[in-house]
Order: sequence, then C-alpha cells, then structure tokens
Amino acid sequence: MTGTTSERGLRLPRYLREDAAQRTPVGFPGYRSTALRAPLRTPVDLPHRLTEVTGPVLGEDRVRPGDADLTLRNGGEAIGQRILVHGRVLDSDGRPVPGALVEVWQANAAGRYRHVVDNWPAPLDPHFDGLGRVVTDSLGRYEFLTVKPGAYPWSNHHNAWRPAHIHFSLFGRAFTQRLVTQMYFPDDPLFGQDPIYNSIPAAARHRAVSRFSLERTQDDWALAFEWDVVLRGSEQTPFETDDDGDVA
Repeated sequence: MTGTTSERGLRLPRYLREDAAQRTPVGFPGYRSTALRAPLRTPVDLPHRLTEVTGPVLGEDRVRPGDADLTLRNGGEAIGQRILVHGRVLDSDGRPVPGALVEVWQANAAGRYRHVVDNWPAPLDPHFDGLGRVVTDSLGRYEFLTVKPGAYPWSNHHNAWRPAHIHFSLFGRAFTQRLVTQMYFPDDPLFGQDPIYNSIPAAARHRAVSRFSLERTQDDWALAFEWDVVLRGSEQTPFETDDDGDVA
C-alpha cells in the first residue's frame, strides 16, 4: 500500500486497482437478471479520498456467542454434512485485515433457503436458518461451522441448477470497504452451466473456489474448506452487485 498527500497534508493509503480484464462484468447475458439491474453506462473508478479509506467499522457489538456455528439453532442440530469453513481476510498487499465483520448466508443441505420467496419442494430444516457472522481476529482469520449447502433449481434457463455455494458479506477497515461474493466448492459438476460462476473471467475463477483441507478436517466430525478473501486490488475476490432481494 502506498501513500498520497492530500491538499491538507494528510497521507492517505492507496489501493491497487484490479486488472480490468479480470473484473466480473455487472451485465452478463447468460445471467438473465443482470439485464434488469446492470448499469447502462461504463462504471467509473473514483479516486480514493478520506471517506473511502476511513469511517465506522462494524464489529464485535453485532456478533453474539454462537453466531459462527450455524449447525445449532432453535434447540436442535442441523441435518447435513458438517463442514468447517475458514480462511483469512486480506488487503491488496496481502496483509491481514483484523476486526472485519464477516457475514454468511446459505441454503440448507437440501438446497432450500429459509426465505419467503423460496418455495421449491425441498424440506426446510427447523434447526438451520443459514445465517452466521464472525469478526476476524488479529491475523485476519475467520471460521464457521455449518453444513454443506445443496444445489437448487432456479429459473435462469432450462434445467438450471446452482452449484453449492455460500454467500459472504464482508466489511473491511472502512465502511466503504464492503465485498459481497459467493464461495464455491471444488470440482462441482454444475460449474459448466452456471452463468454466475461463468461470468467471472476464466483467469479469476479460482479465487471464488474454496480448497479442501485435510489438515483442518476434524476427525469424526467435520470436513474443512479453506477460502481467503481479498477486499481490494489486483487479487480481489470476484464480487457481486446489489442483488435486489434475489437469493441466487
């Protein structure tokens, strides 16, 4: 991270710009709903001023004990394959981002969200709401215990099924440093027909896919998947635009 001097003598951090060729387009013909919500004009990169690099940080007061364990809700245990999802939140220089608020939401093991518009005939799990949050530690690390989400159908195209994925929302050191993205699982057979995954330029798709970790897998308890998230810069994790209430 390098600095620049403002008119008032403040030295502000600068973030590496992502390679334009590896940016996920906000409008992608294969992903039908982007035609309704993508901007018609080319986005403009704004300079990093004081408001972009400082501001309120969302953190510990929003996190309660047990929020990082999605397998225990409403007095019971969720159904499905337990998984430990862990990793680090990093800045554009590869440095850890401590105190970042990490929130997740996902479908249950049958591929159904606890959401008013999700009504496909898969069972709801009374002990799984699919919501979790945690604050990164001093080394930028986060960890969730959950169940592996199932694939589910959606109406984007004929016989369309979403690969298993977990949605992430992250806040970095400043209020404007927010990333909304999806974590996928390795070797999913549905990657080839998923327009959201395929809207990511091929050279950057690996950033959205977690890695199986036998080292962190817990004996007789849970498989482990590792996924680091980069908030800004040339290695930035592919992110989404506003979803307008979609659960895809």
